Amino acid sequence: MKLTKKAAYLRGLADGLGLAANTSEDKILRGVVELLEELSEKVDTMEDDMDTVSNELADFEADVYGDEEDDGEEDGEDSEDDSEGDGPNAGKTQYELTCPKCGAVTVVDEDTLMSQEIVCSNCGAPFDIEFGEDEDGSADKND
Repeated sequence: MKLTKKAAYLRGLADGLGLAANTSEDKILRGVVELLEELSEKVDTMEDDMDTVSNELADFEADVYGDEEDDGEEDGEDSEDDSEGDGPNAGKTQYELTCPKCGAVTVVDEDTLMSQEIVCSNCGAPFDIEFGEDEDGSADKND
């Protein structure tokens, strides 16, 4: 429930009490209710403004940065991508390899990575890929 609705409810309760303006307690209570109404209107307006700014910022980020699927990838790192859709690589894990010579990105699936010598599709330079073990004993792929 918005604050303005809560303040209006309190205003209704105060009006229902039949407060007279001649006692100091009634004056204080009416003043507090009026203050709450003003503050709640300002807070609700600020919340609406913040929502608008947040939405505009999200739109701006989408325009500037575009698709966020490439976050965290740097040149020279393998990128695992679960391929979806139709085609020969559907459902296979794919790796993006950055060519050490020209910087072009070559995408290969795990079968190709394990069974063939990988060469850059742009300049033809071979990739030196070393397979080792991490501390936990799992295979590690480095290029």
